Amino acid sequence: MDEVLQSTTLLGVGSRVKHPAFGNGVVIKINKIAYDVCFFTYGIKPVGKDYDQWEVVEAIPAENAIDFSSVEKSLIKVLQHFSDITEVISLGDKWEGGTMILKPGDDSLKGKEIPIDTFFHKIVMVRDRLRVMEQRINSSKQLSSEEKVNLQQYITRIYGSLTTFNVLFKYKEDYFVGEKSK
Repeated sequence: MDEVLQSTTLLGVGSRVKHPAFGNGVVIKINKIAYDVCFFTYGIKPVGKDYDQWEVVEAIPAENAIDFSSVEKSLIKVLQHFSDITEVISLGDKWEGGTMILKPGDDSLKGKEIPIDTFFHKIVMVRDRLRVMEQRINSSKQLSSEEKVNLQQYITRIYGSLTTFNVLFKYKEDYFVGEKSK
């Protein structure tokens, strides 16, 4: 929608707007005289309902409005898709403060101790970078569909190889998941 809507049009929750000063945002709440708009860069700002200097990118009528949690989930997906920001993943309680000991087979060589938190952080970074690679493969304009599928299969196998480390994660939804058996 390229046109700027009239100030008489009531926007519903989930409407996307572009403000000249704050940039892109989403209406998250409708108050008596203002909208609460979550701007990607500036956070939540109130904007008067009579404000007409912004571009309405996608208007959702107030009667078809969606709830805040749906908007929040959508925003999270968008931000994850377009950024390399890592999410906070919890280490299993039994491992907190623990140490990983690497002992060589040759007793004349010195072993190494690594805090499990440090090792866990590196595993999570590998997972996050795999996800970013997966997104970039899927959005690539240079790769054919067949090439994308082939690369996706390699990534799935990598996830499968990393399932050994699932024991470190606190929540199952954070686990690595490889190829499912048929």
